[in-house]
Amino acid sequence: MMIRWTYAFADRPAARLADACAFWTAATGTRLSGFRGDGEEFVTLLPEATDPSVKLQGVGAGDGGAHLDLCTEDVRDLGTRARRLGARLVADHGDWAVLRSPAGRLFCVVPWQGEAVRPPVVSGSRLDQVCLDVPPSRYDTECAFWAALTGWEQRAGSRPEFTALVPPAGLPHRLLLQRLDEEGPASAHLDLACADVSAVRARHEELGAVLVREGAHWTVMRDPAGGTYCLTGRDPQTGRLPDRGGRDACTG
Repeated sequence: MMIRWTYAFADRPAARLADACAFWTAATGTRLSGFRGDGEEFVTLLPEATDPSVKLQGVGAGDGGAHLDLCTEDVRDLGTRARRLGARLVADHGDWAVLRSPAGRLFCVVPWQGEAVRPPVVSGSRLDQVCLDVPPSRYDTECAFWAALTGWEQRAGSRPEFTALVPPAGLPHRLLLQRLDEEGPASAHLDLACADVSAVRARHEELGAVLVREGAHWTVMRDPAGGTYCLTGRDPQTGRLPDRGGRDACTG
């Protein structure tokens, strides 16, 4: 297994990073690590008694979004594999690398530091999924790329526009690919699995998030830093939709 752990990144405008930190630490029951990077743009959300799996990044341009870090014991080997499958190298930092998927989404390959215990469910929810929103012309290629790179189990979603990649037990994040209705740039957002979407929504609104729209079994929210994310009606323990045959879903 080349991928030993994953980190879900919430990328938010640098000017609003403090707002993102306040919201996401409260929403996930974590505390902040020290800030890192040349501009102190990176910070990790630290849970109690388990290993971290979520980080925040302040970005200098755009509205941000989300991306995935893949942790491995051999960064060069995994990076080479990604390029052979169609990724492009963006930046080689020696012990870690930034790459771009065939649909244009950035991701990082970084050293595994021994992380093994995923964070717990907090107040009925768990941040457990990164969703890639992919234009129709790139969707099949993007699904094939991520399935081959991760080797994770591929499952059909609850709707035809969704494909889920489910990692081995113990890894903290699933990957969901959503086929968009129209052409345009690919994007990404974070998803939380919620035992009760309405209750989690109310709690997040108290923390400063606002409703964007509601779907069949998901709710799109905007955090105080301006980033969108989804509350999904999936079991926080298993990641699956209840009473729907274990199928997978999110939103667009």
